[in-house]
Amino acid sequence: MNELKSRTMRDIDKTDGTSRPVATGVGAVVGGAAGGIAGGAAAGAAMGGMTGPVGAAVGAVVGAVAGALAGKGIANAVDPDAEDAYWRDNYTNRPYASGSTYDEYRPAYGYGVDAYTRYPNRTFDDVESELGRDWNSKRGSSGLEWDSAKHATRDAWQRVSDTVERATPGDSDRDGK
Repeated sequence: MNELKSRTMRDIDKTDGTSRPVATGVGAVVGGAAGGIAGGAAAGAAMGGMTGPVGAAVGAVVGAVAGALAGKGIANAVDPDAEDAYWRDNYTNRPYASGSTYDEYRPAYGYGVDAYTRYPNRTFDDVESELGRDWNSKRGSSGLEWDSAKHATRDAWQRVSDTVERATPGDSDRDGK
């Protein structure tokens, strides 16, 4: 069950410096499930029309395999270590971070990375209220309230979304780009 646990930037402090897991996080599972459902439905419908229930079953298996491969793409595209390094170097360029330390914003950036892997088929706006509700249990030592932390969380979410979209074909985040 450990391979299903997604890594957050907080976990980076607890690791031995080894490379990130390959397609073992929540992104792989969610991508596999979502792709399996979508691909299975499409392939099953196409084949089901020709061969009935057997075609639908084959379509579901094909969809699950395609979805798992898409999930591996998401897991490989999201590197919490790289995200942490990026935000450490760039947080001062963000208007909301003026006069603050990186340590204050680090949990919010990590939360955005983790949240995207948990909700890859939803938009930030769709899940913002859930994220805000759960922020107090995820904030660690950050003194930021959600009204301040959500800007960094959204930035990290969007950066990961853009990274995943570059790594996978199509408009995976449905933003028209």
